[in-house]
Amino acid sequence: MALPILLIVIVVAALAFHFWSPWWLTPLASNWRQMDDTLTITLVITGVAFVVINLFVAWAVFRYRHRDGHRAAYEPHNRRLEAWLIGITTVGIVAMLAPGLLVYAKLINPPSNAMVVEVVGQQWQWRFRLPGPDGRLGSSDPAYVTADNPLGLNPKDPANQDNRIVDAPELHLLVGVPVKLLLRAKDVLHDFYVPPFRTRMNMVPGMVTQMWLTPTQTGRFDILCAQLCGVGHSNMRGVVVVDDRPAYDAWAAKLPTFAALQAQHAGASAMNPLAAKGKLLAQAKGCAGCHSVDGSAGVGPTWHGLYGKTETFQDGSSAKVDDAYLATFIRNPTARVPKGFAPIMPQLDVSDADLAALIAYIKTLGPGGAAGTPATPATPTAPAAPAAPTARADTVQLAQNSLATPRSPAPMAPLSPAADSSSASSSSSSPSPSSPPSGYRAPSQSGPPPLATPIPPLAIPPQPGNAPSAPSGGVSPPRVPSMVPPQTRPQ
Repeated sequence: MALPILLIVIVVAALAFHFWSPWWLTPLASNWRQMDDTLTITLVITGVAFVVINLFVAWAVFRYRHRDGHRAAYEPHNRRLEAWLIGITTVGIVAMLAPGLLVYAKLINPPSNAMVVEVVGQQWQWRFRLPGPDGRLGSSDPAYVTADNPLGLNPKDPANQDNRIVDAPELHLLVGVPVKLLLRAKDVLHDFYVPPFRTRMNMVPGMVTQMWLTPTQTGRFDILCAQLCGVGHSNMRGVVVVDDRPAYDAWAAKLPTFAALQAQHAGASAMNPLAAKGKLLAQAKGCAGCHSVDGSAGVGPTWHGLYGKTETFQDGSSAKVDDAYLATFIRNPTARVPKGFAPIMPQLDVSDADLAALIAYIKTLGPGGAAGTPATPATPTAPAAPAAPTARADTVQLAQNSLATPRSPAPMAPLSPAADSSSASSSSSSPSPSSPPSGYRAPSQSGPPPLATPIPPLAIPPQPGNAPSAPSGGVSPPRVPSMVPPQTRPQ
């Protein structure tokens, strides 16, 4: 009797937990209510099967329990019973799979009037690209990927020149307007997922996937990566902001074009090539996903004020952060762990030149290294205590999305405080706004405040007594598969 009673208790407890569960879906913020419907169908079918099978087992155990004087009848086949079981199982499986297949077919077939946005995933950050006034996205190829061109856009393609680049983990969408998302990954498998939108799609290196949605509510929603993409997977966060028309137009008008960014990078490199290269490397290699530059908490130690401070480790020892420390820190990040962090930073394959550039950039962010101070090239074998820029579990909150405001990702800081404060008013250091995509209204002059995570300027003021020098070398592009057809590959 014990087993039948236990099975019945399990069924009752499962049903009670389902109907009075404290966890349920986040509020829907897109047109994809069909996603919820398919989930409900699956829950109902599997729930009915769970209840029926467990109650049948409980009944069978009780009905055919061992009793003295009773013998079991051996019946190896029962065609009528088998036909019923096969038929019911087939109907249940079809009822679960067919709605999902129909919804998926609609998900990858966007309407003709949908806006176009490109989403690029990289360990462990998000970037975005929007078309210019001509409504076209130019071609891209991994062969063009450099520190100052992280999206790998073809600089010779005229359609790329007016494309607007969002070099920050914050994307704005227009409420009530369908948008087609073109998704690609630069390194490993990622997945673009915004829970209130219900839609998600894998981002596969070497190919472009797509989906579409129509935002139905204004607000801020978390972007998550739904594929385990590495040790920084849980920190691959971003924000989608759904705006009304005036707010969206104001945001879109402030985005720099690809051509303006290329000119800006060239000017910054001419003034202080080593620190400018270091900043671009930090963005391209995903350092900004774990290390903030404004002092805010992150997965790894903040770079703000790092140079020149005394770092304390979990074993109680300490070391001063200087060039030699940073060199060993980057080469072997898990040898010694800073207090309050976990050893999760992977080893980076960087050349000596790239290492010196990263250190030069970090020095511009700390009180121990004045902005623009030339960095002493670091040697990988310097005898210094390494530290690990790693994660505190309590600093990353992966709560389900809602209409509440999530933690805003930290942007990359300018290479000089002066450059940041003057960039808004200096026409020479900030790109001229471009028009929104075809069909959009002109931006409102009295719109809402600008992007919460603005793209900082790259200009570095020249240092007294130091003549501008030419850029020191390029950054080798990563070896990843092509994302465009062979006929569009660069020659």
